[in-house]
Amino acid sequence: MSDILLQSRDARGVVTLTLNDPARFNALGQEMLQALQHALDTLALHEQLRAVVLAAHGKAFCAGHNLKDMAAHPELSYYQQLFAQCSRMMLSITRLPVPVIARVQGIATAAGCQLVAQCDLAVASTEARFATSGINYGLFCATPSVPLVRNVPFKHAMEMLLTGDFIGAPEAQARGLINRAVPPEQLDAQVEQLLQSIVQKPATAVRMGKALMYRQRELGLDAAYALAGETMACNMMDADAQEGAQAFAQKRQPHWRGAI
Repeated sequence: MSDILLQSRDARGVVTLTLNDPARFNALGQEMLQALQHALDTLALHEQLRAVVLAAHGKAFCAGHNLKDMAAHPELSYYQQLFAQCSRMMLSITRLPVPVIARVQGIATAAGCQLVAQCDLAVASTEARFATSGINYGLFCATPSVPLVRNVPFKHAMEMLLTGDFIGAPEAQARGLINRAVPPEQLDAQVEQLLQSIVQKPATAVRMGKALMYRQRELGLDAAYALAGETMACNMMDADAQEGAQAFAQKRQPHWRGAI
């Protein structure tokens, strides 16, 4: 693992990936994107993985792409490769079979805001701020708009994209960009609260549920119900679901496989 991205794992199967380039505000340069892609590809193969936390060191969570690097390479092919690389990494977050939680301690701008929106869940310090600020430099945040418009109402997304203005964590929570906005000293505790609730649930149900949520969102109503029904039927064939049903009928607590 590169020093630009730190990784730690606990006994529950929770992995924390920490952006570690505070001098450049954890910008998504090619090195950072490569490190994130390698980490996500590797984690996707781990059957014991239960959740991933995406955190950062420094004042910024992530300042998006490095505009200095972009200005130094005024070539269409360079930009196409960069944005394709970033999009692949973002999609890897969605395709990771376990929940990914953004732990946002500072500003998240442009592709950094995209990174927050792409995560399944997000907890932010009340000191954090969010913006899709590319428009201030003549660049509409097109790729950040993809997860943004899937998280917040359309007109709120348009306002962020067209003005580049910052919003605070409480407003980001109200708009649906993040789940919780908490005082800085409570950030880790709130992330841990979410993690503890998730890892106490059966792993198969969590994995199947995450996959379903993203697939059905892109479908029409009939197809979404068909997919959801098939998912629930297959989920019920899992031993943990059978145990849950038996526990309910017998009025006792269920005992999950591999329970922590």
